[in-house]
Amino acid sequence: MPQSSPLLRSRLFISKWDNSTTNPNNTMFQLSSDEEFHFELLRVLAMAPYEGSDIGETLLAINNVVPGSFDSFTATFTDLAARTSQAARAINAAKHPVSARQALFRAATYYRSADFFVRANWSDPRIISVWASALDAFQGAVKLYPHPARTFSIPTAHGFAVPGYFFPAAGPPGRRRPTLILGNGYDGSQEEMWHVAGAAARERGINVVLYEGPGQATVRRAQGVGFVPQWERVVTPLLDWVLQQPEVDPGAVGLLGLSFGGYLAPRAAAFEHRLAAVIAIDGMHDFGAAIIAPLAEHPVLGPLWAAGNATAFDRVLLGALPSLPTQPRWFFEQGMWAFNTPSPFAMLTQLKAYNLTADVAKGIRCPAFIADADHDAQFAGQGKALAGLLGEKATYHLFKAADGAGEHCSLGASVMQNQVVLDWFMDVIGKSEV
Repeated sequence: MPQSSPLLRSRLFISKWDNSTTNPNNTMFQLSSDEEFHFELLRVLAMAPYEGSDIGETLLAINNVVPGSFDSFTATFTDLAARTSQAARAINAAKHPVSARQALFRAATYYRSADFFVRANWSDPRIISVWASALDAFQGAVKLYPHPARTFSIPTAHGFAVPGYFFPAAGPPGRRRPTLILGNGYDGSQEEMWHVAGAAARERGINVVLYEGPGQATVRRAQGVGFVPQWERVVTPLLDWVLQQPEVDPGAVGLLGLSFGGYLAPRAAAFEHRLAAVIAIDGMHDFGAAIIAPLAEHPVLGPLWAAGNATAFDRVLLGALPSLPTQPRWFFEQGMWAFNTPSPFAMLTQLKAYNLTADVAKGIRCPAFIADADHDAQFAGQGKALAGLLGEKATYHLFKAADGAGEHCSLGASVMQNQVVLDWFMDVIGKSEV
């Protein structure tokens, strides 16, 4: 498409961060001139505090990533993942289980990163093969804990199963302990959540449950099911299973959702009243509106969207997609795959249902922690709006750029975020750390 096209001159979305009006001293060092690449590279580095990556090898690999080139991003992390995996397999795991586990975790993260920008063609074999390598590395790693994780798959009445991992808490056995159920969002996996908050929770004496539902990484691949807005269809059967586990204190189970999970978790909590707490990082009030609103002002797509002209909308957008800036291109490629539709118009139409209206939000009865990040321009105001709907049930917390925690979901500040969030959870349920 020619460079003069309005689809290239006009940004479809605000970036995840917008530092243009902020104190330059609070602006994070950029890992790539491509904003979306910066975020995804930071995402890899952010796994380091909890064994999900190593800083030096990641920074070295970044030298090979060409800004805006999906192929170079994929190739760079495929190569790093393969080399790290090979090194991990060479370790005598029986003799050196910690070393083997840490190397496998790193390999799993790099394979997930290699997969991130591979959605343009649904028949691309890497969508399956690279993910299989990521799962193989992660599942090999968790078997090397002194008390390994248990995997599960829970059938539901809605045509899908909920896969996951149960990590028993650290500390003396034989006690029922608090439990935190961790779910990811629009593009992340349950395995990533171990390095975001799972390991941090477990070392505090909390059982950790990782899970996925429709539209998310393994469920979309293995079961062919796209996202559903009624997330209680995922959480209720999962919670039925969790409450049967002998390590679980049934009065101290919380649910945490990350990114788009900041809608999914509160939505489930509005219908599932056995939860002791719900945590939204970051809080999401109306996901559809945040994404669709910029379309109204777009000179080409806006009129087609308003007229409901799906055929023309799809023709224009799909034709321009390969030439769009990284963020909107990735957003649509990932979204159509995750929502299981080849039509961007149909995908956006589905997004309108992902709205925590006042009538739904009032169903949340448990205490709620609603996070926000002050550089997250794309979803600005969403967390505060959700907290406002919940009133005194909500604890609203703004993570600040001045503390290095202002990116979307406070990416890169996991130690600080876990300190705030997990301390709140333990205080709510009246427990102390191990």
